[in-house]
Amino acid sequence: MDTLVKVDNLHFQIQGRHILKDVSFEVYRGEIFTILGGSGSGKTTITKCIVGLFRPTSGKVEVFGRDISKLSPIELDEVRKSIGYVFQGAALFDSLRVWENVVFYQLEHGKHEETYLKQLALEKLRMVGLSEEHLDLYPSELSGGMKKRVGIARAIATHPELVIYDEPTSGLDPITSRVIDELIRSLRDKTGSTALVVSHDLVSAFSISDRIMIIRDGQVVQIGRVEEIMNSPIEFVREFLKKGLGDIQAVRRG
Repeated sequence: MDTLVKVDNLHFQIQGRHILKDVSFEVYRGEIFTILGGSGSGKTTITKCIVGLFRPTSGKVEVFGRDISKLSPIELDEVRKSIGYVFQGAALFDSLRVWENVVFYQLEHGKHEETYLKQLALEKLRMVGLSEEHLDLYPSELSGGMKKRVGIARAIATHPELVIYDEPTSGLDPITSRVIDELIRSLRDKTGSTALVVSHDLVSAFSISDRIMIIRDGQVVQIGRVEEIMNSPIEFVREFLKKGLGDIQAVRRG
């Protein structure tokens, strides 16, 4: 399989705390790979190492075949152009209108006309289920689910090969969460991109993922396809699923 992200023996320490311990996994092109774990388990730290915000204490992180820790700032910026990042709280700029949030990268790095940028923003907004009437709104005028959609539209505005979703259903009601789940799946299918999802939402993870990695205290407990995780022989995984899902059968995909 074509590997987009390869993490080998990743360790990360900060201020004497060992956050990640010997983490190894691969993300394949075109799949939805979910990192699942409780709060403080190290999920988001892994993604920050992937995009080069954190430098590993030891081990290697390769993205698109390039060792992230060995790249210059200019080279790292080139790699980041092919990565979309959806922040947990959407992280929209309150002083910017929706369309300006969506094409923020282009506003900062390009010389495009406003007409072109608005059209690009509208194209991406339509992909996430929003419309022209949302273009000139401000984030304060949006619901939580709409803000999340705008955050996703911004993440895909640079046509990335890899989209990282940090807790995409956090803070949303169950119905809106399932809508976001479906959106993640449909965007993967429509754009041919790869999705790396960080989540503690077990229903979401088992609904959208091709493979799941469960981590605990910065260590990998198990990696496998949905059925393999559901039928795990590992006691911690079984207890984790029982507490988070109850009846596992209820979230099995058809």
